[in-house]
Amino acid sequence: MSEPLPGAHPLPDAVCDGGDLDCGSGLLLIIRNAMAPLPEGGILEVRSREISVKEDLPAWCRMVGHTLVAAVGESYFVRKKAGDDELARHVEAARNYEWKVRVRRQGAQPAKAFVRNHSFTVGQPASFDTGDEAPSAIEFLLSALAGCLAVGFQWRASRRGIEVRDLEVSLRAKSSNILAFLGMEEGNPGLDEVHGRVYVDADGEDEDLSALWDETVLRSPVAQSLLRGVPVKVDLRRA
Repeated sequence: MSEPLPGAHPLPDAVCDGGDLDCGSGLLLIIRNAMAPLPEGGILEVRSREISVKEDLPAWCRMVGHTLVAAVGESYFVRKKAGDDELARHVEAARNYEWKVRVRRQGAQPAKAFVRNHSFTVGQPASFDTGDEAPSAIEFLLSALAGCLAVGFQWRASRRGIEVRDLEVSLRAKSSNILAFLGMEEGNPGLDEVHGRVYVDADGEDEDLSALWDETVLRSPVAQSLLRGVPVKVDLRRA
């Protein structure tokens, strides 16, 4: 496969804006979806502001058989290969993907979580101290929610050409009755409510940013898991 032309490009049949997603975070699935209706040999313009795409997209094209015919700034022009029927398979794989985590605790040591190629320490389920050697489980839960919303908002804004200069999600939560966890009372130890604020410095009108935030919450896997009260079923087995 020849190297893409740096300064010239063909007229695309369709445009796919990936915002600032990288190839490992769903961009390739979006590209496959945008390419599916194109005829064989059709040209898809992929727009991405993520710098790693410059290296990863050509490698992916070589691997699956598409042709990267030109790269101009933040636009990449990809020619669809003949007989491309991969979309259904990859959509089904994404739909059935299972996230997995393994947590171990030995003796008095803090729990250690293992997630793909990462590991981190998880402290007590809930802590009332001002300082601990590791964040509590509840703090990880709130951080996961805030992180999901912050990254989701940034990505959706980037796809719409809205520059986000600064973004902070601040969350607070109280347990319905944390004494139930300690065995001191009966009741629900779960969070009673999560509330907070989003501070954003970005282009665009206030109503546009508000609508974008509503869409971010609606499409957040973490937020919707909490809002819908996902069932938790964990069986006990002897090691």
